[in-house]
Amino acid sequence: MNFTNQTFNAEHIVKNDKHIAKKVCPVPLTIDKEIARLKLAGMSIAIDTLTGEQKKYLASWEMGT
Repeated sequence: MNFTNQTFNAEHIVKNDKHIAKKVCPVPLTIDKEIARLKLAGMSIAIDTLTGEQKKYLASWEMGT
């Protein structure tokens, strides 16, 4: 995964060099998530998504204990 991370970030720097400050910057979240998605897909692992009911529960402080 390290090589993939370096490759994706190098591509990002080349495409956005005019807009990136010349300092140490964190890996963009979009790249980090894409690398994770590709790794999991390569391992035949899928992550489910929250249902509307689950999202509502998590956003509410009135439900639960």
